[in-house]
Amino acid sequence: MMKLKCSILVKLLTLNILAVLCASQQFDFFYFVQQWPGSYCDSKECCYPNTGKPASDFGIHGLWPNYNDGSYPSNCDPQSQFDPSKISDLTSRIQKEWPSLACPSSDNLDFWSHEWVKHGTCSMSDLDQHDYFAMALNLKEQIDLLQVLEKSGIHPNGEVYDLGSIKDAIKEGTGYTPWIECNRDESGNSQLYQVYMCVDTSGSNLIECPVFPHGKCSSSIEFPSF
Repeated sequence: MMKLKCSILVKLLTLNILAVLCASQQFDFFYFVQQWPGSYCDSKECCYPNTGKPASDFGIHGLWPNYNDGSYPSNCDPQSQFDPSKISDLTSRIQKEWPSLACPSSDNLDFWSHEWVKHGTCSMSDLDQHDYFAMALNLKEQIDLLQVLEKSGIHPNGEVYDLGSIKDAIKEGTGYTPWIECNRDESGNSQLYQVYMCVDTSGSNLIECPVFPHGKCSSSIEFPSF
């Protein structure tokens, strides 16, 4: 009887492991999402991290596994919790490039933990926790959105710019088509909020997006200062 119980337990554990592995292997690409902090703070209450006000630059929001049909996996392994010690060598870079603007002020750990548990655990067939955050940081270095936009005369100065011009500038600067997410400030003005680029399942190579998220911006949008 004891052998039978052990056999059943082993089978159940194996099935659970396989379920996690399958969930993490079935995504088709990543969305790499960068956020403009000025737009975040224009539309809702924002708080700077304990390390101080972030730089006037796009910050990482996340690296999100996605399916070609537009849906996405999430929370693929609740047992795999965020462990700051596993990314200790990345701490200074990640504090700079991946800050939380949520209130109350924090040390960013809750933000990073949320991104890992919800999204990162679904990419574990290719990336462990360290690789996941390192890949996102490398993509941020590769895709310098602010430099790309300013090179085309598009600056975070509160001016209104043509949405098509913003997309064209990013495509010219990166070689790939972006998707732009807008939000609205307290006056109802549409503004540049987040930029989505697509990345292959290795987390290292930009690709053309198989599908874009839903939603749209006005034809002219504000690029607020920060």
